[in-house]
Amino acid sequence: MAIEPSSPSRGANTWRRMRVWDLPTRLFHWLAVVLVAIAWLSQRMNWMQLHVRAGETLLALVLFRLLWGCWGSETARFSRFLASPAAAWRHLRHLARREPDVQVGHNAAGGWMVLCLLGLLFVETLSGLYVNNDVADEGPLSEIVPAALANAISAIHAYGWDVLAAAVVLHLCALAVYALVKGHNLVGPMVTGTKSLPAASRAPRRASLWLAALLLGCSALATALLAVYL
Repeated sequence: MAIEPSSPSRGANTWRRMRVWDLPTRLFHWLAVVLVAIAWLSQRMNWMQLHVRAGETLLALVLFRLLWGCWGSETARFSRFLASPAAAWRHLRHLARREPDVQVGHNAAGGWMVLCLLGLLFVETLSGLYVNNDVADEGPLSEIVPAALANAISAIHAYGWDVLAAAVVLHLCALAVYALVKGHNLVGPMVTGTKSLPAASRAPRRASLWLAALLLGCSALATALLAVYL
């Protein structure tokens, strides 16, 4: 269930800065932005070694985010921000309503956008391990699968990029709409980690940075095993 904003009926005019996004979540977000940009540029410039390294690093980060979504801080957990499709639709019906932003974490529609982007990144980076175009761009797993399957996965990797690019554009458009129409700044809190909320709102629980380091290490190890030994 999504984290519901606390009712501002008491002390509605009293607001305070509150930390809503932890450091691991913010670092994942902005590193993913940089790595996707590097992957796009390196593919266009045919810098395939850089492209592969960016993809493998991004896969490790996505694996970490999936684990963090299960055991991380409250606002990062899937169980806390994934609402029902009906709740997401009800939220989108009021998209044009200008109102104060009292949402502690992801809103009902934003949670599904996060899940969609993570799923696309996972498919794109994992399929990149299999890519083989019979010229020079062989993924580390391309030799252990039949040619027909490798070609099919290569097609998924190619078309998946187009779908991912469309999802990124949709995400950017949504950020602009929230800023211009609703007056909600969704980018600032992802930079600073804090946002202004009604004083009655409960601060979300944060998980340990040591746990984040452990999960990141496990994700990096899993990616290395996939890329080197399988």
